[in-house]
Amino acid sequence: MKKVTIPYKRTHYYFLVMFLLSLVMLVSCQRGEKAASDPESIRNSAEVKDRVKEEFVIVRMAPVFLADLIIKLKSPGEAVTDKHVVMKPEVSGKIKILYVEEGQHVQKEDLLIKLDDREFTLNLESADATRLKNLSELLLESQFSEQADVEETVDREKLEKAEREYEEKRRLFRQGKVTEKEFEEASWQYELFLIESGEKKEEIVAAAKGLTQSEIDVKKARLYLEKTNIRAPFSGIITDVKISPEEYVSGSSELFTLVNIERIQVHAKVLESEIGKMKVGREVELKFSAYPNRIFKGEVKSISPIVNPEDKTCRVFIDAPNPDEDIKPGMHAEVEIVAEIYEKRLLVPQEAILHRGGRKLVFVHEEGLAKWRYVQTGLENEDYAEILPAERQGEGVTEGEQVLIEGHFTLAHDANIKIVEK
Repeated sequence: MKKVTIPYKRTHYYFLVMFLLSLVMLVSCQRGEKAASDPESIRNSAEVKDRVKEEFVIVRMAPVFLADLIIKLKSPGEAVTDKHVVMKPEVSGKIKILYVEEGQHVQKEDLLIKLDDREFTLNLESADATRLKNLSELLLESQFSEQADVEETVDREKLEKAEREYEEKRRLFRQGKVTEKEFEEASWQYELFLIESGEKKEEIVAAAKGLTQSEIDVKKARLYLEKTNIRAPFSGIITDVKISPEEYVSGSSELFTLVNIERIQVHAKVLESEIGKMKVGREVELKFSAYPNRIFKGEVKSISPIVNPEDKTCRVFIDAPNPDEDIKPGMHAEVEIVAEIYEKRLLVPQEAILHRGGRKLVFVHEEGLAKWRYVQTGLENEDYAEILPAERQGEGVTEGEQVLIEGHFTLAHDANIKIVEK
């Protein structure tokens, strides 16, 4: 067989050419892989630009704006009412008329129960008769008795001095500058001078004849008679009715409960480490499982000075209007309290923030196109993120620009977009 011999120089040239071709292919592959993994290369590639020119994506957008960033603190809570009273009678008797029923709304001073008042009426009439008898006796005695002229022997200056001292001691006593005993001594001294001067002659005679006591008895009898009319101490709702007409009740009998829920208090528990962020007057949002799509507003009314040693929490008292009476005492609440306020921050909705290639970015709307912008975020809450000043040209956003918040997850740079309202 004939052997073919390839000259050495020709063989060397052949291998050199093959090596160079392999090197060129390797470099091309590496550049392709780098371009495929580089977001900047992706968004600027001719293939992507040609593709996005042929179609558009439906998106929603929201403005970049300057506002206060509010950080809220979440806590469990319970609704209560501070106007809640178990009604009891002040006098004993049989229920003559029951004017209320379960769930009824009443106004302050409305008549709720009328007790049998016959015995109390008789007591008032008896006391009044005794008063009239004593008054008649006093008038007859003063009319027919001989009136002797009595020379006034009281020193008017001493009387006036005692009166001034009494008024001064009363003023100082109200200010807490003299003791009760000192005030009483001045009062007794002044009264003695009045008696000696004859200023209280009629009161003394009336007391001696029993008229004064009989007048007191009449007032007491009238007071007890009025107590047979049980009235509402405040406006509210009747609940837990425990009695019925003709039933006999005494001072220990529970009649029903009166509650007012036009305003509700919510007692929230805040961790000891967070209590320093609580401020009286701060806004509060309340959510209840009975109303999943509603948010009720309130404000911090007061903060307990005591920390519970068992769970290291402190109670925060929240006041909330409840005009429709939707919130019921005993309801569990999810409480969001404004804890910190950072003023004048550049904000975007959280939905606008995307993560690509380990960096945060947003898409900005510019003349029908979606523009890719890298951003750096600062403080955040559940709804908004703060955008910090850009470190490089072409990054960041400015107040008033529109960022995409829906339909932008798979967008490329310079994608055609169509804006729709929610």
